[in-house]
Amino acid sequence: MTTDRAGLAQFLRRRRELLQPEDVGLPRGERRRTGGLRREEVAVLCHMSTDYYTRREQQRGTQPSEQMLASIAQRLHLSLDERDHLFRLDGRNAPSRGPESAHISPGLLRILDRLHDTPAEIVTELGQTLKQTPLGVALSGNLTSFTGPERSIGYRWFTRPGARDFYRKEDHPFLTRMWVSHLRQVTTLRGPRSEAAHLVELLKDNPEFQEAWNNHEVGIQPRDVKHFVHPQVGALELNCQTLLDRNQLHLLLVYTASPGSESYEKLQLLSVIGAVHT
Repeated sequence: MTTDRAGLAQFLRRRRELLQPEDVGLPRGERRRTGGLRREEVAVLCHMSTDYYTRREQQRGTQPSEQMLASIAQRLHLSLDERDHLFRLDGRNAPSRGPESAHISPGLLRILDRLHDTPAEIVTELGQTLKQTPLGVALSGNLTSFTGPERSIGYRWFTRPGARDFYRKEDHPFLTRMWVSHLRQVTTLRGPRSEAAHLVELLKDNPEFQEAWNNHEVGIQPRDVKHFVHPQVGALELNCQTLLDRNQLHLLLVYTASPGSESYEKLQLLSVIGAVHT
């Protein structure tokens, strides 16, 4: 496949011009003349220099990496079809779709970007956090920083010291059964070459995992009320509402507390304290 530099530049420019700052969670500010997003705003969202992004729109520079192209597609809120088109303009095959894809749909992103005062996250079917609200980071730490198998909370549950500290101790046995039950279902659904099957292979020598796996439990559902133990504000009782993107099978998890409750007051305090670094 060959790169269409002119087509790529025109497509990026048009998609940028169609977005407003509030569409991507940025303040509009005063004396704004630009019709859409500024180039420097896209660069900040993609964690790249303004010059690097500008070269893409000016048909200059080297071909971006697939990771960088995926980041641009995500931050410009491209649909799956638009993302695939972007990759093909750059002379690349389109990435995979479905549950193992990290590309979040524009609709789910728009909802998340508007939850400024609420802990929320978008996760995959394997419990890999793709994006969090600022209060979500303050609640549970930056869960998007993990790489490799540790991206999955179910894998961290059995392998990472301290991974369980955020959860009420009396819930640990249930959560062990729940993670293993879910992993068994996903492995059966996706097959022996799936990412889920790879996690099972990595965990097979863990005695606790193996004991739970041998019970062949399936269908254990998460509880609507979560009990967390935050290192700064202590115990939290939060309700969890879930929205499913049926195309990508990503979940938007939104955590709320009953108004006037102790947990509600603690969430207000967390919004002031800021993010906890993992």
